[in-house]
Amino acid sequence: MSGVESRMEGRDVGMRKLLGILGFLCLWITAQAQMKIPPETVQQWASVFSVQLRELTIKYSGSLLLQKKLKDVESIVKIVELNGDDLVKDYSDEIERMLGSKMKSVKRLAESAEDADLYHDFNATLEFDYYNSMMINTVDEDGNSLELGGEFPLEENEHFNNMPVNVVQSDIQVPTNVYNKDPNILNAIYNSEALNDVFISNYQKDPTLTWQYFGSSTGFFRIYPGIKWTPDSNGVAAFDCRNRNWYIQAATSPKDIIIMVDISGSMKGLKMTIAKHTINTILDTLGENDFVNVIAYTDYVRYVEPCFRGTLVQADLDNREHFKILVDELHVKGEAKIKNAMKEAFKILNEARANGQGSMCNQAIMLITDGAMEDFESVFEEFNWPERRVRVFTYLIGREMTFAQNTKWIACNNKGYYTHISTLADVQENVMEYLHVLRPTDGQSTHDTTSAWTEAYMDTVLPNTKELFNTKAQSLLLMTSVAMPVFSKKKETLSHGILLGVVGSDIPLMEVMKLAPRYMLGAHGYAFLITNNGYILAHPDLRPLYKDGKKLKPKPNYNSVDLGEVEWEDTEERLRTAMVKGQTGSTSLNVRASVDKGKRPLYLTNNYFYTNIDETPFSFGMVLTRGHGSLMFVGNVSVEEGLHDLTSPDLSIATEWTYCETDIDPAHRKYTQLQAAIRYLLGKEPDLECDEMLLQQTLFDAVVTAPLEAYWNALMLNDRVEPGVETAFLGTRSGLMRLIRYAGVETRVAKKFLTPADKDNLFTVDHFPLWYRLAVENTPGSFFYYPVNDKGVKFIIATTSVTVSSGGKTAMAGAIGVQMSLDCLEKRFWAIAKQPSDTDCTNIEGVCPLSCESADLNCFLVDNNGFIVLSKERNEVGRFFGEVDGSVMASLIKMGMYRKVSLFDYQAMCKNSHHHASSARRLLSPFYVMAALIRWFFSNALMFLLDFNFCGLWHSDYFVDAHKQKKVEALQPCDTAYPGFMYDTSVREANSLIKCGRCQKMFVVQAIPDSNLVLVVTQADCDCSRQYGPILLEPKEIKYNATVKCNRMKSQKVRRRPESCHAYHPKENAKECGGASAISLSLALFSASLLVSSLLHHRT
Repeated sequence: MSGVESRMEGRDVGMRKLLGILGFLCLWITAQAQMKIPPETVQQWASVFSVQLRELTIKYSGSLLLQKKLKDVESIVKIVELNGDDLVKDYSDEIERMLGSKMKSVKRLAESAEDADLYHDFNATLEFDYYNSMMINTVDEDGNSLELGGEFPLEENEHFNNMPVNVVQSDIQVPTNVYNKDPNILNAIYNSEALNDVFISNYQKDPTLTWQYFGSSTGFFRIYPGIKWTPDSNGVAAFDCRNRNWYIQAATSPKDIIIMVDISGSMKGLKMTIAKHTINTILDTLGENDFVNVIAYTDYVRYVEPCFRGTLVQADLDNREHFKILVDELHVKGEAKIKNAMKEAFKILNEARANGQGSMCNQAIMLITDGAMEDFESVFEEFNWPERRVRVFTYLIGREMTFAQNTKWIACNNKGYYTHISTLADVQENVMEYLHVLRPTDGQSTHDTTSAWTEAYMDTVLPNTKELFNTKAQSLLLMTSVAMPVFSKKKETLSHGILLGVVGSDIPLMEVMKLAPRYMLGAHGYAFLITNNGYILAHPDLRPLYKDGKKLKPKPNYNSVDLGEVEWEDTEERLRTAMVKGQTGSTSLNVRASVDKGKRPLYLTNNYFYTNIDETPFSFGMVLTRGHGSLMFVGNVSVEEGLHDLTSPDLSIATEWTYCETDIDPAHRKYTQLQAAIRYLLGKEPDLECDEMLLQQTLFDAVVTAPLEAYWNALMLNDRVEPGVETAFLGTRSGLMRLIRYAGVETRVAKKFLTPADKDNLFTVDHFPLWYRLAVENTPGSFFYYPVNDKGVKFIIATTSVTVSSGGKTAMAGAIGVQMSLDCLEKRFWAIAKQPSDTDCTNIEGVCPLSCESADLNCFLVDNNGFIVLSKERNEVGRFFGEVDGSVMASLIKMGMYRKVSLFDYQAMCKNSHHHASSARRLLSPFYVMAALIRWFFSNALMFLLDFNFCGLWHSDYFVDAHKQKKVEALQPCDTAYPGFMYDTSVREANSLIKCGRCQKMFVVQAIPDSNLVLVVTQADCDCSRQYGPILLEPKEIKYNATVKCNRMKSQKVRRRPESCHAYHPKENAKECGGASAISLSLALFSASLLVSSLLHHRT
């Protein structure tokens, strides 16, 4: 028994030992999983690194020296608080004067064009050679000049974007579908020769004028200065001036349009193709001051956009393109019943007028059909007679003339116009006829007619616009045009108000916005312009372009971006409403701004000041940020002293700013801004118009910053510059910059930094450098560090602001900094972030010695917006920390160390998720196309022979325009929301454990003193990616349900109607309606029409 007991006792002891060993192993494994990173070690690293980093950046930037020099001059400087009300008045007055001079130039052109026509008698046999811009400087195979061509001298001209131009002669562009020797064309071109002298005279009086032109109602386009016109890739000159916004807006008053299209069975095939092209062409003649809807009818009434039922919507670019997509999806079916559709159209227009909606000017119905066969007279008696407030324009589609008389009758008895469209090539000319009926004249002289101003647009016609995309601020590529109609003044036609064409001139918006100088507005201030409809003309946050693969393209809605979509913090639309109404005033908004391509959020308080621009539909606004943005210091030095320092080789000034106006006198255009300023100050060019205040401040800044040149050079000569420190730089509010390259171009990592191509980091016409904007929002004297990833080239920038104080006020004087390679930073950091093997670990609880080089640790330097400045993995530098380690970032957000800032982008482009029934994908298949063509040909052979105009075969509209809407773009405009993150400086340190399944991950975070950086040390062997996904900054599309989407599409925001409206001509002859004189509705003809109609429909 005792043997058994002893064996049992031995077994228990063995079991206890085994359990003890297992317990020890469990504790050891748990300890491994819960590695303790000593916070005091990390804190020590942060402290040591802070000192070294600060010493490095102060030494090589020279920031303390610059701050000392500013301190020395405080007794002689004055700090002024900018008065926004005074500034907005001064700048708007300047803009009014500028735009007023353009209007006078256009008025002179209109008077000259009318006079030339008055004294010219039409000559049907006129033979007249002119310079055709397509033919000039071109020879045939035998080396002879082409007819209407010849030698036409062209020279590159900086004022015209370095295009080859002829400033002593205009020339003519004629669309391919217009016969260039037609007697009407030749007579009109001969008349317009008189404009040439006026073009030149205008340009001499106002050398800031750009393109001047005359668009004839016959289709030709006279442009000054003369240019060589480049056809498209198919050799076609598709440009038709009559389609341009400036022509249409000048040629007509605002209008409400209902387009009614017959989609009955008789409209199948080519007829429907022509009808769709007609609708699209009508839509192209509308602008943002017009209102529209499209109704398709058979035996029932169908709105092509059900959301727009019973209402009118603004004909902005967005809505017009939306209608085109829907029109393309229309299919023929059933029997045409016009009566109900006509009633519906009249109801919409009458309700709009009664409720003060729409344009409150012209109203018209556009009827597109292959025949009108009902008794519709009662509809006109009920809704439109006797006043005939609504004009009815009719478009008879196809060769069939059976119902022509009825269709004419509708137009002629409702003050409209009838046209017959039998081929696609006929569409353009016939649609344009309605513009002559809605012409803005009362039969008197047009010289006092209000000028028409267009919304912002991008002139993609001119050859080198694409090159400009990469060199100028996006929003300032845009331009506006001022235009004025030209009418015949001949006695026999005066009562008819015959439109001869439209004269106009382009005004680049960059030139307008230069009248609100950047230096006065400060680092985050800006100026902007909007239209009477609340759409942006110019704004630094307007982004009209998007990238489609490698190509930059204008966004579909680039010129109908509402102020509320850019100033989206104006949720109550107080600012927008006041500006649209043309009021003068001011308001303040707390805004979430962002810099660095939207990645870095800023909280700012913006003070807005605004007023209207007289005699235009525009309003001007400007922003001064509260605090340093509203304070400016003014210094004074002698010209002699300042000039000495202004000529330093390390100094430059903002090339896109206007220190001196070099565009007025062509002889001054060869000077850079710095050269012009120096010549003016030396007295060599006393006629230059210069900004005296800006020049004085620039001279002062040159003197104050001059010691930095000697300081930087001394470091180069006397001290071995630390490898990796590449460039030191500074900038002041006057646009002055100094820089030194510590490293040669061959060894420099950041080769592009501060070169002319590096627009983000230079003073440009619409923003201060990024490093300047980041510095002024940081504590003066404390450096702001951030990573740059320029197409895979990675480096670090450190920047800080310098200030000047006087009279109890402190103003920002500028920013100064240093750019260095990653190697430079890494070398110092990895040397600090490791404890030597002989470290005394007696009083340290946790891993000791601790080293960031260990495989057990991940160490990061992260900036105040969460971007990685330094990591073991180079490919992680510049990325958002939440993408790399979502678990730790989530914990830091939860602890309040980083806080999320919600940001919105109402100008985004998203992948198109809508697949319209346009069969875009099928069109990619050549087999589908062939089968469709064969099927179409055999089923419509007779119609083809009857309806197709072979002369129009070469007309590219048939192949391009008729089908261009079928392409579904890969990207579409959308609204997105995305997060930004900001570090809370009140939380200086944090450490915690993250439970991740079988392990627990420890991390320690420590702020690095005197910087915007934090040091993050995490346990490397605990993977939490299953429990915590990455935190991404990717924007997410804001999806709207059908009701909200519909309400947004048809909502009509506050707008200011154009001041002029010419809804009718008192002497007009309503019977002049498309070649028909007095037309009556014949009962016999009507009965015959009904009989033929019933037979046709029975057959189909």
